[in-house]
Amino acid sequence: MLIDYHTHHERCGHAVGKLEQYVRRGIELGLGQLGLSDHMPLIHVDPANYYPEMAMPMDELPRYVEEVLALKEKYKGQIELKLGLEGDYISGWEEQIERIVHAYPWDYVIGSVHFLGEWDVTDYRQTAGWEGRDPLEVYAEYYEAIGRAAETGFYDIIGHFDVIKRFGFAPPAEQGEQRSELEERALHRIARNGIVMELNASGLTKPCAEMFPSERLLRRAIELGIPLTLGSDAHDPAKLSENLDVARAQLLGLGVHEVATFDRRKRTMIALTE
Repeated sequence: MLIDYHTHHERCGHAVGKLEQYVRRGIELGLGQLGLSDHMPLIHVDPANYYPEMAMPMDELPRYVEEVLALKEKYKGQIELKLGLEGDYISGWEEQIERIVHAYPWDYVIGSVHFLGEWDVTDYRQTAGWEGRDPLEVYAEYYEAIGRAAETGFYDIIGHFDVIKRFGFAPPAEQGEQRSELEERALHRIARNGIVMELNASGLTKPCAEMFPSERLLRRAIELGIPLTLGSDAHDPAKLSENLDVARAQLLGLGVHEVATFDRRKRTMIALTE
């Protein structure tokens, strides 16, 4: 069975395409399961006074859920749709996140770290945020947030584990050991809490030019027994499952023969298809 568990659509503001366009494209591609997983609304900044087109408005969240559930029924027998959410982990806002996670019948929730405070480290408009900062300290704050996310119990999947590298900002080579220690601690916290990690193929088209996580970190996740799933992080129906053939080949080459799927927050491992 072919799967894609990480997608976005027009409600989030920085993607294009309606949910139904993703569904039809998924059927064309022969997907057995398609996860619809748009961004959680902003909760820690005022959307009116922040960067535009970051996430769906809060009043769109129930409409998003209703539409996915309706599409599940409409396309039953053609493709298995999953109601997902990419739920940002933001330190200090756990109560608000938990309310959203518990309010709807999600099949799965992806725990991603985009924000360090009010700085979205994944936004191309905010790369100036690196100026004057010690990259190692930024990496430490980021991987601490990843570890906390894994320990909240809110999430089923950790999203794009090392997306902090997206724009090429990183500690210097001589601090490679310290960087590896930060990554290792975060991986252990994921493993201890039984959380799935995605292999997110979108990094191949970003300035870092490698998947999230890198092969080095992916190998370590496999050694630690962390279950894996697959996501394209498509922001356009035309890019659904982009480079997931590369991701599947990499997993198979590393000896991984099954991937995680979800239904109402319950995990099932299925055979990995080439």
